[in-house]
Amino acid sequence: MSTSQTLGGATRCGRVIGPSLDKIIKNAAWRKHTYLVSSCKSVLDKLESLPDDFHDPSSVVAGLSSPDADAVLQPFLFSLDTAYSKVVEPALDCAFKLFSLSVIRGEIQSSKQDSVLFKLVNAVSKVGAMAEEPIQLAVLRVLLAAVRSPCVLIRGDCLLHVVKTCYNIYLGGLSGTTQICAKSVLAQMMLVIFTRSEEDSLADVAVKTVYVNELLTFTDKSVNEGSSVYFCQGFVNEVMAAGQGSPPPPPDVIQILLQNPETETVMTPDSPSFRGYEKNGEADSLTGDMSKMRQDAFLLFKNLCKLSMRFSSQEKNDDQIMVRGKTLSLELLKVIIDNGGPVWRFISAVKQYLCLSLLKNSAVSIMSIFQLQCAIFMSLLSKLRSVLKAEIGIFFPMIVLRVLENVLQPSFLQKMTVLNLLEKMSQDPQLIVDIFVNYDCDVDSSNILERIVNGLLKTALGPPTGSSTTLSPAQDSTFRNESVKILVNVVKAMGSWMDQQLKMDETVWPKGSQIYASMDSNASQIGEEDCDTQPDTNPEAYDASMLEQRRAYKIELQKGISLFNRKPSKGIEFLISSKKIGNSPEEVASFLMKTAGLNGTVIGDYLGEREELPLKVMHAYVDSFNFQGKDFVEAIRFFLRGFRLPGEAQKIDRIMEKFAEHYWKCNPGSFTSADTAYVLAYSVIMLNTDAHNNMVKDKMSKADFVRNNRGIDDGKDLPEEYLGSLYDRVVKDEIKMNSDTLAPQSKQVNGLNKLLGLDSILNLVSWMQPDEKAHGANRVLIRDIQEQFQAKSEKSESAYHSVTDVSILRFILEVSWGPMLAAFSVTLDQSDDRLATSLCLQGFRYAVHVTAVMGMQTQRDAFVTSMAKFTNLHCAADMKQKNIDAVKAIITIAIEDGNHLQGSWEHILTCLSRIEHLQLLGEGSSPADTRYIPTTKAEVDEKKALGFPHLKKRGALQNPSVMAVVRGGSYDSTSLVKTVPKLVKPEQIKNFIANLNLLDQIGNFELNHVYANSQRLNSEAIVAFVKALCKVSMSELQSPADPRVFSLTKLVETAHYNMNRIRLVWSRIWNVLSDFFVSVGLSENLSVAIFVMDSLRQLSMKFLEREELANYHFQHEFLRPFVVVMQNSSSAEIRELIVRCVSQMVLSRVSNVQSGWKSVFTVFTTAAIDERKNIVLLAFETIEKIVRDHFHCITETEISVYADCIRCLITFTNSKFEGDIGFNTIEFLRFCAVKLAEGGLFLNEKLKNDNISALKEDSSDGQSVTELDEQVSYWVPLLSGLSKQASDPRPAIRKRSIEVLFNILMDHGHLFTRPFWAAIFSSIILPVFNNMRSKTDMLFEESSSGDSPSSASLDTEETTWDAETSTLALQLLVDLLANFFSSVRSQLSSVVSIILGFIKSPVQGSTGSGISVLLRLADGLARSASEDEWTEVFLALKEAASLTFAGFMKVLRTMDDIEDVETSSGQSVDKDDLDDDNLHIMSYVVSRTKKHIDVLSQIVEVVSELYRRNQYSLPASHVDILADIFSCIASHAQQLNTDTVLRRKFKRACSVQNLTQPQLLNFENEANKSYMTFLQDMVTCNPDVSKELELESRLVTECSKVVKIYLNCTGQHQQQTKPIHWILPMEWDRTEEAKARTSLLVSSLEALCSLEAESLKRHVASVFPLLVDLVKTEHCSPQVPYALSNVLKSCIGPILG
Repeated sequence: MSTSQTLGGATRCGRVIGPSLDKIIKNAAWRKHTYLVSSCKSVLDKLESLPDDFHDPSSVVAGLSSPDADAVLQPFLFSLDTAYSKVVEPALDCAFKLFSLSVIRGEIQSSKQDSVLFKLVNAVSKVGAMAEEPIQLAVLRVLLAAVRSPCVLIRGDCLLHVVKTCYNIYLGGLSGTTQICAKSVLAQMMLVIFTRSEEDSLADVAVKTVYVNELLTFTDKSVNEGSSVYFCQGFVNEVMAAGQGSPPPPPDVIQILLQNPETETVMTPDSPSFRGYEKNGEADSLTGDMSKMRQDAFLLFKNLCKLSMRFSSQEKNDDQIMVRGKTLSLELLKVIIDNGGPVWRFISAVKQYLCLSLLKNSAVSIMSIFQLQCAIFMSLLSKLRSVLKAEIGIFFPMIVLRVLENVLQPSFLQKMTVLNLLEKMSQDPQLIVDIFVNYDCDVDSSNILERIVNGLLKTALGPPTGSSTTLSPAQDSTFRNESVKILVNVVKAMGSWMDQQLKMDETVWPKGSQIYASMDSNASQIGEEDCDTQPDTNPEAYDASMLEQRRAYKIELQKGISLFNRKPSKGIEFLISSKKIGNSPEEVASFLMKTAGLNGTVIGDYLGEREELPLKVMHAYVDSFNFQGKDFVEAIRFFLRGFRLPGEAQKIDRIMEKFAEHYWKCNPGSFTSADTAYVLAYSVIMLNTDAHNNMVKDKMSKADFVRNNRGIDDGKDLPEEYLGSLYDRVVKDEIKMNSDTLAPQSKQVNGLNKLLGLDSILNLVSWMQPDEKAHGANRVLIRDIQEQFQAKSEKSESAYHSVTDVSILRFILEVSWGPMLAAFSVTLDQSDDRLATSLCLQGFRYAVHVTAVMGMQTQRDAFVTSMAKFTNLHCAADMKQKNIDAVKAIITIAIEDGNHLQGSWEHILTCLSRIEHLQLLGEGSSPADTRYIPTTKAEVDEKKALGFPHLKKRGALQNPSVMAVVRGGSYDSTSLVKTVPKLVKPEQIKNFIANLNLLDQIGNFELNHVYANSQRLNSEAIVAFVKALCKVSMSELQSPADPRVFSLTKLVETAHYNMNRIRLVWSRIWNVLSDFFVSVGLSENLSVAIFVMDSLRQLSMKFLEREELANYHFQHEFLRPFVVVMQNSSSAEIRELIVRCVSQMVLSRVSNVQSGWKSVFTVFTTAAIDERKNIVLLAFETIEKIVRDHFHCITETEISVYADCIRCLITFTNSKFEGDIGFNTIEFLRFCAVKLAEGGLFLNEKLKNDNISALKEDSSDGQSVTELDEQVSYWVPLLSGLSKQASDPRPAIRKRSIEVLFNILMDHGHLFTRPFWAAIFSSIILPVFNNMRSKTDMLFEESSSGDSPSSASLDTEETTWDAETSTLALQLLVDLLANFFSSVRSQLSSVVSIILGFIKSPVQGSTGSGISVLLRLADGLARSASEDEWTEVFLALKEAASLTFAGFMKVLRTMDDIEDVETSSGQSVDKDDLDDDNLHIMSYVVSRTKKHIDVLSQIVEVVSELYRRNQYSLPASHVDILADIFSCIASHAQQLNTDTVLRRKFKRACSVQNLTQPQLLNFENEANKSYMTFLQDMVTCNPDVSKELELESRLVTECSKVVKIYLNCTGQHQQQTKPIHWILPMEWDRTEEAKARTSLLVSSLEALCSLEAESLKRHVASVFPLLVDLVKTEHCSPQVPYALSNVLKSCIGPILG
């Protein structure tokens, strides 16, 4: 081919170099560049002879040997040295290719200056000074390719030289394009160098390509020449892409480059580049461990920082180039920091140099530098905050807060820069959390986040009213919007971080009060131990509770410091009492010395006090210094750097006296005594004041100072040179506090800055005007701040904490929610700008989200309430678009954060209610007309199209609702309708109509979506939602003139939506709804009550569609509102509606009703006693249908339900309305019994677990069923109900109830078990007869008390039952006992007791009926009762008689106080002799005596009848009991009859009141006769028992007693003892008595005749004298002699004969 194709030979190197050498030869000047041409030709010839397969790793050119490599590159060095552009250009082009294609390889450093590569790079750098743009661009390309090459390692000063070359091209570039290219190349170099240093590798390192447009963010925008950016971007891309297809470098070459760094390393501990690094303890790592690339990167980083710290001198004002170089350095540093990897290798370099650079540039007023400072600071904050905690804590107030908090006169560009920085920060959620954790919770740091938020608030609010500002309105508006935007981003970031953490933890956040523990005790514990104890740097271990403790400690400490700065003694006392410092003087002195934020002047005043504690603290403070070896002035300076000397001379004297004493103790050889030091110290202080106080006009000269101090050294003079030296140093350098060394402070210093010791730092940043020169910060100030860096880094609190505990947001919100709320509220209120209001509403949304999820109720409610107020729905005439947007935001919040709103739902739902109200008014419907009937959409659209003509009518202006809405009111007003003195103006109506059109943006779909979305709320949220909706609905319904049911309707819809929730949740919902429905159902507004009851019916119908399992009671709870309203409503319409609703629900869902039966029957039970007949009949019709058609549904549920049913039926029998309801109800009870019997004894299995609590409720006596047979448990409610009806005051109902009760027992008693029969008797049957026995018991109780009987007790008409009912009940009871005696024989005693009680009853005719019943019982038990059971009957009779005796005798004693007056026969008794009370008592006793006689007579009759039926078979025990009964009655009768006083009183009472006397004599005769008859029958019919019991003797004794009584009556015995008084009336009485006793005497004589001769013979000795007396006696009847004759003839005669 052509010659050009063979130039350079076959080697790879030759193919690259050959064409370039040929071009150099052609372009060179032959005469001037002869040596160059010959060198090029020589190399070309040599290249053609070289083989292609040669490999030498140590060679600098691939494929050549080292000597050949040097020779081949020599022509290029010559070309570059010529500075001839036509030759330089191909040389540079060839160099670019060699570097890009990795042909050149090797290490390039200044220690190898003989190396051809070093010479080549140096030569390329030199030609960069040529003032030709193509050459400069070519140099940039070569240098970038060299740095980029994976086979070339440029090191040390050579690397710095390369960077400097590009640096100079940038500063001296001929065009803007060249300058931008130079900056881009430098930035790309930084990326290459530092990316390799992080990877610690040359090859296989992915390096990003710089984005040129980003480099023009802060500077060089003016030099952009149209397409310069595109050209430069292509330029860099071309260099970075060159050589991508070339083969990878050999591994051995890379190994040589990276291993064994030269011993003469680029940096040595003595080199300037290394100084300062050793302080951080990393010298060994640099020399021993750090790789070459990292050494180079460190060197480059350090020099860039130094370049950025260069300042012009005061004399030289031409500093534009210096500023550009400084700016470029900062830009490159920013590129390095921005593109740093995850592991930054040069943290110490950042701390040592970059932070120093930022510090020195802090006072520079050039905007580009400030912007770069902010950008670098943001990068450090984003990437290196974990290792630069202390530095960031210092720079934040310096760079950000100082500008942010300047509201009145800020620099617009500076503040916008800071706001942009804060905006970037606000987009990093973790950064915000970390700032708060590491600074706001750190005792030694400023509350950065709190100050940021407060600063943003100040900016958002703008300059205070009346203050002067340099801002234009546009600038102020920009600031406001930006600050609000940042606050929105902050709260949004909080929400994002919270959501992310909660999602990662997969936990549900608990309620606010449970997310962190109390810290009161722990906070004091931290203070006791040490605030600076090393915390656990484990993010998980450093949880929210620890942060809370530290923040609380910090707040309390700052409170103490603030108090100290105002009142030092109280401040120290507070700090000691709160255990923030110890109570020893040494600890207080240490606190004063080391704590930041203390006012130096206050410290001085405190130390100068003469009180005991301050004086001791001052001594301890001075003693803590070590002045050994220190110069006197330096010691004073060192001593006074921590406080300012007080102004009072005495205080200064005390302090300097102690200082002198301690200084002399540390330096005993300095002066003769401490007095010398004291005087000299005082003199130095005076000199300092004189020299540096502007108020002093005549300054002290050196001679004056020397003269003033003569003789102070114990009478001697101090050396004049020494005093002069002191004078010079004090005059030159003022002695003052550290903070006093800074720039003068403004009068109004930020309190928090001062508190945290930041004044000295912030004073550096007194931003200068643009015409001021950038001279940098004072060296002394920089040194002081560096010391603060060092002090903070040494503290354990400098450890950086990263927290993932989401509860930390609570603490962040506590300090930020207030400013956020204020900023959003004020901006939204004052601004109508759509962008600003949109931002504020977003902020509200995010704030509600965070506070709601975190459970911060107060803060959440504050945000929601503010938003609700900004809807302006309470003042519709003033609404704007922003208010509509607020409504939309509230709806969005309700949908997105509904699960966490809790109590805030009320505000949201109130807004929705007001929207509907406004829409209702806009539709033109009268509230009374449309309260329950919605207007159709077509009608609404038509009215809107006509411009709401109804509101324009004159009548609309008189509508109270429209007037109230148009006039508006406060947000919290509960009623819009108020009395107004005048009409609303038409203009206001016009504005209102215009605003109604805005509401079209919120349709029904949006409103309904909130309620429909309730089904997606969690269990806690839905309960809160329902509670709030109930409150809103109640406020709507309580409006006196305009009640609405919008929320009530939505409440029903919400209940429908959530009907499918689990029972546990639905139960909680219904607890709320139930109370609400009850409250509204009892409303005085009938329409509202009817509507709510109908709504409740709809819900109930829906709910009853769901099947309820057994043993659940939710249906009962669900229907409870019907019950409560039914029981408490005064409206008949509501009660009737409830009955109809319940009837409809039950009859339509009867198969699903379970526990709801209880509520149903309760409603019907209440209806049964209603005052309205139609309600009673309606309820009865329903209960009738239920019982007849669905009885099985009742019995299949719990036993208590069945009991409720029976109770309901019983209640209907008590209805006051006449008719067949009562009888029909009783028949239903019989029907229920039949239905139960049809079911057999095998009822539902669930009865096994049913307890009998319901039965206990129905039991009227003290006994209870303890063992109830499960098969018959359903009978008890039925029978118990009938039992209670036995006491009904209506005789017909009472009688029918008793009949049905006993008929059911008779018909179905065979189904009952014996234990159940016992339960029936104790709980059901016996209570039936309590009414019958109550009267008798009452009488006995009254008589036994001994008190006078009351008129009520004497009224026999008060008995509950009449004789007929009692007799019927007893007969039925006896029949039941006889029929089921085998099962109920244990109840015999109870039945007998009832019968005996009835016999004793004072009811007329009860005695005879009782006897007949007892005989009926005897007939029924004739073959069934056992001997013991008969014994029980007889003993009961005996006990009844005994109780009768005792009670009656106590009744008789009531007449003991009545005087006894003897009267003769026929003598009248004066009624006036007795008072009314005595007459009443005597009348009562007479009546009781008659009844008593009747009762005992009936008992005798019953006993006689009983023994006659079984007289031949009665056992001895029975006979003995019966004999006792007869005997005791006979004795009692004789006792009564022989009481002559009682008889006289009876006679007197009966005479006065015309009453018949009690037949005491007849009663005695009958009793004795019955007794004798019994004994005679037993002796005759049952001789064995008679013999066993010696009944013959008893008979003879009884007969003898009768004869004696007769003889006493006739006076036979009295004649033998005393003379006879002939009183005719008495004789007549005895005659009558004798006649009455004749029959008894005859019976006794006949009884004696009936005895056998042997028996009579044994008793003849006692009987015969009585017979003789009878013979002597005059008899009134011939029967006596006849009977006596028979006795003597047949009985006595044979014995005597």
